[in-house]
Amino acid sequence: MSRRPIVPLLLLSIGACTVQRTAPTPSQSLAMQRQAPIVSESGRHTRGPSAMDDHMAHMNAADLAAPQINAVTTPQDLSLPASANAAAERVKNSPRHAEWVKIPMAGTPDTLMAWVVYPFAKDSRQKASVVVVVHEIFGLSTWVRGVADQVAADGFIAIAPDFLSRARGGPSSVELNADTARRIIAGVNTTERNQIISAAANYAMMLPSAQQKYAVIGYCWGGQTVFAHAVNGGVKGFSGGVAFYGAPYTKGGTPATATTAAVPASVDTDSLKKISKPVMLLNGSKDARIGALMPALEEAMKGKNYEQKNYEGAVHGFLRAQADPKATRDEAEEAANMAATKDGWPRTIAFLRKNLK
Repeated sequence: MSRRPIVPLLLLSIGACTVQRTAPTPSQSLAMQRQAPIVSESGRHTRGPSAMDDHMAHMNAADLAAPQINAVTTPQDLSLPASANAAAERVKNSPRHAEWVKIPMAGTPDTLMAWVVYPFAKDSRQKASVVVVVHEIFGLSTWVRGVADQVAADGFIAIAPDFLSRARGGPSSVELNADTARRIIAGVNTTERNQIISAAANYAMMLPSAQQKYAVIGYCWGGQTVFAHAVNGGVKGFSGGVAFYGAPYTKGGTPATATTAAVPASVDTDSLKKISKPVMLLNGSKDARIGALMPALEEAMKGKNYEQKNYEGAVHGFLRAQADPKATRDEAEEAANMAATKDGWPRTIAFLRKNLK
């Protein structure tokens, strides 16, 4: 792969475009991390003794199914991320500058692909903080790129890395089929997720138009990854994370015996003790698995900068679903998803502005 210097654009928007760049800095091999230790070199918790909860193992069939994208969309509020059905049009017509970049992983020739979107700036001296957007189990989809576009619209440099770059055989801007992405994402362990977030954050924080602060937001598998990064501690500049419908580390339960009752799985309080930065969890009440963990999670996070909200009637994936109609309409569910989106996204932006100022 050729190495050439780059000059990242300032925050002045010149219209949406997709220029691919290769950054010059080498980085750490992902391949070497396939058999990751429980504790990172810095001594931070990366994979707990009970390990990260297998997010997909507990999702219902509807949540595991690949999103069905169709032409039927509801009216879109441009102050919110686009729904799944509207994302392609939103990305296509965005006035913000966006581009594909290849980010090297320090110490090896390994690289990962990422989508970067820049906000508008009042002048070329204005700098913006960084938000790393972590995709769902369905990979770096057009919808996730639409979320990144909205993050930039709200004033941040948004970078959405493709966590499947290594697992799919190398960096590519070609969007994977959602079912294919779901099948191979299990090959990305927690240590690797933290490395990818750190690489993406570092790339963006080294842009001349960036402040040296970053936060992480993520969805589904990405929400789980937000908690893992908060436990790990990230790199200097990490300022907090927002997890949409993603659980933290959990401890497995124990089965019943002839004389003892079964003990259900619970949050791993030892790992949560390592969190020192602000975290927020937003969930839909129809995701009962995460909802069941939330009381214990709130108790374990007492004394920390933590908040959570469980939106009544909203589904797992409410920010993507919004009011997009399913094959069999459920207008009450659509309304609940929209109510969660209209409350959850402003909460997210307020969280980011507060903690990245």
